[in-house]
This record gives sequence, C-alpha cells and structure tokens, in this order.
Amino acid sequence: MSTLGGYDSSAGRSAHRVGAPTLIPVPSLLRSLLSDHLDPGYAAAAQAGRQRGRGTEWTWQVLAAVMIAAVFVFAWAQAQSTAPGVRESQKVLAASVRSAETATTEIAARRDALAADVDAESRRRLEGDATGRQLLADLDQANAGAAATPVIGPGLTVTVTDPGVTRDLSDVSKERVEGSRQVILDRDLQLVVNSLWLSGAEAISVGGVRIGPNVTMRQAGGGILVDNRPIASPYVILAVGPPHAMSEVFDRSTGLQRLRLLETSYGVGVNVATGEGLALPAGSVREVNFAKQIGAK
Repeated sequence: MSTLGGYDSSAGRSAHRVGAPTLIPVPSLLRSLLSDHLDPGYAAAAQAGRQRGRGTEWTWQVLAAVMIAAVFVFAWAQAQSTAPGVRESQKVLAASVRSAETATTEIAARRDALAADVDAESRRRLEGDATGRQLLADLDQANAGAAATPVIGPGLTVTVTDPGVTRDLSDVSKERVEGSRQVILDRDLQLVVNSLWLSGAEAISVGGVRIGPNVTMRQAGGGILVDNRPIASPYVILAVGPPHAMSEVFDRSTGLQRLRLLETSYGVGVNVATGEGLALPAGSVREVNFAKQIGAK
C-alpha cells in the first residue's frame, strides 16, 4: 500500500519493513499547496495593510482632535479680544436707554402739565353759561369713558407675583416661556382684567397703566407690555368700584380661577384685597382722525 503523505528519505531503499506503508516522496511546494490555503505573501500583505489602516485611523483622529482644539482656542481668543468692545457697547446702549427714558418722562410730564392748563382754561371759559356747563358735563362723561381723567375711589387690589424658584414638580419644571422662569403671561392678566370689568369695575389700571380704549396688553419676549409700557412682577391690578359687590363676583370669576390654578401648579403668588382711596392715573388719549356714530344713517 502506498500513501501520499510526505517525503521519506529511505523510500525506494532496501530498508523496507514488512507491512509498513510505502511513502511516496512529495515535493515541498506541492505539500504547501495542499496544506496551506493562503499564500504567505498574501497574509503578510494583509497584516501590513491592517497595520497601515490602524496607523491612518490614529492619524486622522489626532488631526481631528488638533483641529477641534484649534477652533476652541481661536474662539476663546476671539471672545477675549472682543469682550472689552462688547462691554463698552453695552455701557453705551444702557446709557442711551436711560437717557431716552429720562427724556420720555420729562416730555410726558410736560404733556400732562399742558393738558391740565388747557382743561383749566376750557372750564374757565365754558362755566359762564348753561350751554357751556352742559358741554363740560358731556366732556367729563366722554373723558371718563375714555379713561382720560385720573380716578380715586374704593375697590379691589389684585397682586400677582411670579415665583422666584418653583418647587420641583413635573408640571412646574416645564417653563411656560422658553428660556425664562416667567409663569404669568399676557393672556392671564387679560383674563383677570376682563373678569374685573364683569365684576362691576368702573376703572382699572395694570402696573400703573390705565386701561382704556385702544390700550393693548401683549407679550414681548420675556416681558409684558401694557400700552407699549413694560411692566414687571409683581403685577398690581387696581379696580375702582363697589369693593364688596365686586369681590363677591370676582371670587367666582374665571380670572381668579386661572390665578388659583397657577398658584397651585406653579407657586404663583396671588393676593386679592379690598381698599379705600385707590388712585388710578389718567390714560393716554390718542387723536381721533375719524369717528362715526353707531347706528347713524
């Protein structure tokens, strides 16, 4: 019996054992082809390729880290170089705002003084006869409806305060205004004002601004504007009218119910009190360019 299995140096010689298989000499190349399925050259090339791939990957990672670090360093250096200019610009803007506020306050005071002089002169000229007195009575009634005259009397004071730091509740953690801790919105105050009108209020002011015709209350970013004037927490709402009758109706109103819900859910401060001698300023009177009597033909 012959076996193809390797190379025997004594094959073909007289040193043959009885019953032992006869080994046929096989060259080393053929033996390697039969036993080694991958050429050593390919294996070496694959190993070298893997090593080069790992080296390239590490190189790109290092380059990416260096670039990110360089970007951050550049941004930090840019911020440091521009910081003095930014601070100076902020100071200039703040000074401009303060100057504009001062000028606006002075102009408003002069306007009010001139309006008072005109009113006094008109009354002096019209009080001399019955027709003039009737005209003054009509003007007073119209000015009261237009919130153009200051009002002092009894009524309700509603104070609403945004929470400083709310409790960690699931509902509280959701900010009603993105990026701020503000909870009270313009629609909340609008609902309170409308509820006070329904409760019998004769005159209302919000944050020291008189509510009258053409007066708007709207959200502006994280603040609230009443007649284009910013107001801030605590929001004080004054309503002149019969205090006890107003209180009974307002206690059942949707406005107060909304405030109580915000108080429970967000920790908003809500206080309602009756008082005497509430002083409401006159509202802004805008020039009327066109008017038409309702129902006129």
